[in-house]
Amino acid sequence: MKPDSMKRIAVVLLAPLLAGLMVFASVGQAKERADGLRAPLVNWASAESVDRLSRSSHKADFFPLSNHFISQDNSIFCGPVSSAIVLNALRLGKRKGLPRDRSSIAESEMAWLWPGADPFYGKYTPQNVLNERTKTRLEVLGKPILIGDEEKSDFGLQLRQLAQVLRSHGLQVATRVVDASADASAIRREIADNLAAGEDFVLVNYARKTLGQPGGGHISPLGAYDALTDSFLIMDVNPNRAPWVWVAADDLIAAMRTFDTVENRGYLLVSDTE
Repeated sequence: MKPDSMKRIAVVLLAPLLAGLMVFASVGQAKERADGLRAPLVNWASAESVDRLSRSSHKADFFPLSNHFISQDNSIFCGPVSSAIVLNALRLGKRKGLPRDRSSIAESEMAWLWPGADPFYGKYTPQNVLNERTKTRLEVLGKPILIGDEEKSDFGLQLRQLAQVLRSHGLQVATRVVDASADASAIRREIADNLAAGEDFVLVNYARKTLGQPGGGHISPLGAYDALTDSFLIMDVNPNRAPWVWVAADDLIAAMRTFDTVENRGYLLVSDTE
């Protein structure tokens, strides 16, 4: 057989194999790129953000949260601030009998108040949501506590500690730790359903770094879900560090699926008992 003929046969036989290897390599590269990419965060003040909120059918929580929104006055209190926002969104203005003259309220006249609320305005603040059943203010700010067999600083609130703050005020709290076995589709569906309904809220505990933001672990409420872009609106309680943003659902779930002191972060589903 002539050399030219042998070359042509070799090309014919090897072409499918080489093509397959190229496809395999390109798929591997695409997967690697996809795994390393994070969808851009969409700033609250942008036109795209307006479009997402306008068309969203999962934004029942946005308006009561906005009405009671407050921001952090230090870098640690995202948990107490988020707790106060949700408590006020659920309760403020829902008990009648507020005295006209609140300068001197007798003990017997304070039945109208929610337990733990401010005795003058009847509202919750980051300063009064902590109590004898929760971490103290100093412990949240870093006073050492017993973790395992040693005392060490435990800044802020871990997910279950945040849940305890809310339960100490009589709220119903479902705790969801986003560990390796947690199903992303189920998480997305559960949170979206909550955002579409009234009288319940979602607080997320996530790692800012995973979203490309400066800082460490953080807590904030979610305000809405946009199905078209599969993204959630984080109503960041520390807007001095990061604005409210729309974040892709998979990215938020990845940011919750991170370790925090004793276990992974996650989210809370919060509602009232009355």
